[in-house]
Amino acid sequence: MAEIINLRQARKHKARAEKEARAEQNRIAFGRTKAEKNLTKAERELAQRRIDSHKRDDEETP
Repeated sequence: MAEIINLRQARKHKARAEKEARAEQNRIAFGRTKAEKNLTKAERELAQRRIDSHKRDDEETP
């Protein structure tokens, strides 16, 4: 026979788990030093410049 559960408690448990997961993501995203943020920004800009330098120019000249 199936186990009987309290739906109110199950919803609260699920909400708590989702809130904790979101908090963990925020700790990762916002809990960094300024140097780490600057390093990440520089790496992102370098990657974007590399991608842009490999793009083809498909413009036709008249």
